[in-house]
Amino acid sequence: MTQRETYPIDIAGVHRELPLFEIKPGLRIAILNILGDTELVTACSKALAEKLASVDYDILVTAEAKSIPLAHGLSYETHKPYVILRKSYKPYMGDALRAETLSITTGQPQTLYLDEKDRQLIAGKRVVIVDDVISTGSTLQGMRMLLQKAGAQVVAEAAILTEGERAKWASIISLGHLPVFTD
Repeated sequence: MTQRETYPIDIAGVHRELPLFEIKPGLRIAILNILGDTELVTACSKALAEKLASVDYDILVTAEAKSIPLAHGLSYETHKPYVILRKSYKPYMGDALRAETLSITTGQPQTLYLDEKDRQLIAGKRVVIVDDVISTGSTLQGMRMLLQKAGAQVVAEAAILTEGERAKWASIISLGHLPVFTD
């Protein structure tokens, strides 16, 4: 196995070496994968909970899958419920709402679903959108559209990290920023 180049970063007091992956010719990004990283998820959940302390909201919302541990950790820290927007429809989801966006990263359409059981929970509520990394904003856009359809009000957006053009993400509550790497 070849040694992959990494990007060193400290997030919420935890050091990680993020592997660099080429996503298209001449463009590499550092990959943050929090799945199974209990130490990092716990630290980030506490740090983001502190940053969200002044925000008036009812529910945390995220899209599956990599940010689910973060939403769970934030829910634990803040005592607020969380809802997961799904990326595929299952029959038990009933009369689910859906929104579609074009993923800039993959160039493919991405559909998000809000389960029937969560529609009433979301309607009329103030929500915080949570993600692990906000890079292109396509998932964020899909979440906003779906929450608007559901009658929710997005009052804040939070992520462990933002990526790319820093000024584009000035309104995001985050713990850090990742550059993109061009050859």
